[in-house]
Amino acid sequence: MGRVRAAGFSLSLDGFGAGPEQSLQDPLGKGGRDLHRWFVGTRTFRAMIGQEGGSDGPDEHFAHRSMDGFGAFILGRNMFGPGRGPWPQDDWKGWWGDNPPYHAPTFILTHHPRDPIVMEGGTTFHFVTDGIQAALERACDAAGEKDVKIGGGVSTLRQYLQARLIDELHLAVSPVLLGRGEALFAGLDLPALGYRVIETHATELATHVVLARAPAA
Repeated sequence: MGRVRAAGFSLSLDGFGAGPEQSLQDPLGKGGRDLHRWFVGTRTFRAMIGQEGGSDGPDEHFAHRSMDGFGAFILGRNMFGPGRGPWPQDDWKGWWGDNPPYHAPTFILTHHPRDPIVMEGGTTFHFVTDGIQAALERACDAAGEKDVKIGGGVSTLRQYLQARLIDELHLAVSPVLLGRGEALFAGLDLPALGYRVIETHATELATHVVLARAPAA
């Protein structure tokens, strides 16, 4: 069994992982796109959208790590679409179009059942209605020896941190102030949960911080 990781999670300097007022026009909320400037110029991101080129260096190093070695993904419903409540009768299949970047079984946390959706490139979206632990068990079974990635959003990441189910967390703290949005750290005592900083690296566009959870005593 591999590890459970959250990686490449962009955060504002004032602790918000997404801006307010998420919509089709602003999938990351107002101002949320600015959190990801460190990522969108890298070779990893450009390859994800079918383009060549892109930056090397530390941002690319962390971008590559954020997508490499995973055999399954777990996402909150907001990471799949902007809707709430029962699933509408439409053709919405996620933000990424026909070929999402996951290329592995991807488990969506929701309160409303929905049949799996098979996408191009090896991604199948599975909809889990019985909580974070059940989603993790299914993801670990699907991933085999590879790692499981907790892909967000903020609420999903907070729940897995609070339950001490994440082994390693990479945050990319961008030099951006949002003022409002979804706060990652509110109410979380990370040291008490066993998390410690094990790696840092600053670039012009982000300060990369890696935390790891100590084994339970």
